Amino acid sequence: MADGKMVMDLRNRTGAGIVDCKKALEEAHDDMDQAIEILKKKGAAKAAKKNAERTTSEGVVATYVHHNRKLATMIEVQCETDFVARNESFIAFANELAMQVAAYNPEFVSPEMIPVEIVEKQRASFAAEMVDEKKPEDIKAKIIEGKLTKWYTDVCLTKQAFYKDEDTTVEQLITAQIAKIGEKIVVARFVRFEMSPAPAATE
Repeated sequence: MADGKMVMDLRNRTGAGIVDCKKALEEAHDDMDQAIEILKKKGAAKAAKKNAERTTSEGVVATYVHHNRKLATMIEVQCETDFVARNESFIAFANELAMQVAAYNPEFVSPEMIPVEIVEKQRASFAAEMVDEKKPEDIKAKIIEGKLTKWYTDVCLTKQAFYKDEDTTVEQLITAQIAKIGEKIVVARFVRFEMSPAPAATE
């Protein structure tokens, strides 16, 4: 059975409640790393449930302006209560997402928010690339879906690798934040402004 020191250590490392930490350590037979993974999975499940059941009516608009003042972003991150919207941790999180938009230049918030016609156009493009491939149609279909999944990681904010940690996606970052604050979080929209290069001089 986990002692109090292990429970508190796990709590400090994950931010989870004492009861949850104790149960995770018991389930992991006092293996700290495994207990952390258990809490992550439970946190993700709780976050998914919160997102499905709750609505957002508060939030912040975060901004980022690059030091050369030629690039700027704005992002609307919603939460459930004004209390969380004013929380420094939530505001810092929104600022990180504004930085993400500046660094990785996504086109859409998530795959679900891409217009159907754009997805179908991209799927048709991938299919055209394989028209001469001598592969069964079911294999081609799987390859096309794989290419779409990869495309999402390029164009969708939630599917991108976090600019500070390429082993973590923005989606995972949002899920962890939901588990931490106990409220639903939604990225509603963003914009990115970048000055175009000056046209070349003509004689």
